[in-house]
Amino acid sequence: MQLFYDSNFNAIDERIQVGAEESRHIAKVLRKQIGDNVSITNGKGLLVEGILRSNHPKKCEIEVLKRKQSNSPKTYLHIAIAPTKANDRFEWFLEKSTEIGIQEITPLLCDHSERKVIKWERYQKVLLSAMKQSLNTFLPKLNNLTPFIDFVNSSLDTNKLIAHCENEPKESLSKILSSSNTILIGPEGDFSSDEIQLALSKDFKAVSLSESRLRTETAGIVACHTTNLIQSL
Repeated sequence: MQLFYDSNFNAIDERIQVGAEESRHIAKVLRKQIGDNVSITNGKGLLVEGILRSNHPKKCEIEVLKRKQSNSPKTYLHIAIAPTKANDRFEWFLEKSTEIGIQEITPLLCDHSERKVIKWERYQKVLLSAMKQSLNTFLPKLNNLTPFIDFVNSSLDTNKLIAHCENEPKESLSKILSSSNTILIGPEGDFSSDEIQLALSKDFKAVSLSESRLRTETAGIVACHTTNLIQSL
């Protein structure tokens, strides 16, 4: 199944006017013809199956035949993570975490960050592509690059966790997850001692993701997979 995306439709619409970018993909790239079956999601759990009634490259139209609203995941996962110096490694994290299942991502600007600027639009396209490829109907929320101190001071989640590499007591992530979780993951070089102490003073709990020392993007994937595995039990 080829899955398309448009955020501007809901469960009561009988016809869907597809945005320009996806319309071009439908009409010009894939050369879909009037009468073809198509599937589309709004990124909020709604999947629609329908018939292509117009294949105009700027405004395709779909007649709705069937719709299915998926339930939200049992566990809400928000990972706040420092983008890696190598951009392709961070994009790999974005892609794979979307395939596995994640609800929200905040790129963090930390004391040891080597990447201090991000291309939000490019990252958003990676998420969209991964959602469609994996036939997922929930698009993760991608926030702007946020300074560590601002994020820690404003986080309101009741289960706030920080994964760091310092030799201090930590709890296993799998044993401390709740229905809503915020997990901090640092840059190459880890969080600074000041950042760790600030997070702990703001009621973040130190967690261990593995016996091994993990790369930033690997740590993000382990946190994502562990959360989804525990959720499925």
